[in-house]
Amino acid sequence: MHAYEDGDRVAIVLDGAQQKGMPHRRFQGRTGIITGTQGRAYVVRVSDGNMEKTVIARPEHLKPIE
Repeated sequence: MHAYEDGDRVAIVLDGAQQKGMPHRRFQGRTGIITGTQGRAYVVRVSDGNMEKTVIARPEHLKPIE
C-alpha cells in the first residue's frame, strides 16, 4: 500500500475483492485530494458537480496521481 500525505492527489478506483472501506460506486474514477485520515482510511475531498463531497476510503481503493 502507498502512504499518502495531506494534499496528495488520488484517483478512486474500487477494488471489488476488498469490500471494507469501499466508497460508493458513483465515485469510481473520480480524482480528489487527501485532506486527512480517519483510522486506517483516508478522507478525500471530491468535486461532484458543483458540490464538494467528502469520501472516506481505505488505501486499497485509492491510486496515486503523479
